[in-house]
Amino acid sequence: MNRPRSLLLLFILLSLSAGCDKEPERMDNYLVEFATLLKEGTGYRFGLDNNRIVIPEKPDDYEGNEGQRVILNYTPLKGDTIRIRHITDIFTGVIQTAGFPEQYAGDPVKILSIWVGGEYLNMILETEYHSVAHKVSLLRDPSSAPADLWFSHSRNNDPPGYPQKMYASFSLQHLRAGSNGSAIPFRLFINTDTGVREFHFELK
Repeated sequence: MNRPRSLLLLFILLSLSAGCDKEPERMDNYLVEFATLLKEGTGYRFGLDNNRIVIPEKPDDYEGNEGQRVILNYTPLKGDTIRIRHITDIFTGVIQTAGFPEQYAGDPVKILSIWVGGEYLNMILETEYHSVAHKVSLLRDPSSAPADLWFSHSRNNDPPGYPQKMYASFSLQHLRAGSNGSAIPFRLFINTDTGVREFHFELK
């Protein structure tokens, strides 16, 4: 074996040895959850859907309104303290008790996930989006018992585009009226590419 080649092999072996001794950097653990903004003077906290309140270690320059629903990306620290990684506002609405069926729009969506948590109906949907903001709402059919809710989605004449995720969270507090603390069943109707789908939920 010639000398230059021997030196090259020795250099490679030394490099591999040094690389094995170095421990890889470990990323902080983090969680991503839907949460509700709770204002507190000039500061703020977040209410998670499991009724836990978390407190930012160092509040950043985030500015939101009381009750705003967000996707909270955070690292748990000690106790209820968290380190915020990212905050994303999501559409936050309430049940509309008037306007059905006149104001209902049935442009289809693809359902990725729907669940009830923290007194909210939470939705992750997919729709084709180009450049015009879509309109969404949650309408109650006043003639139904128990409550029938219809998810209204209008593309608002948005030109053909590309699939985009849509996040929405609707307060279900309106259903609490007269419930006496008991669980409240309701039905949800959503129009999809394969037709109207019906979901059965319960607000506990």
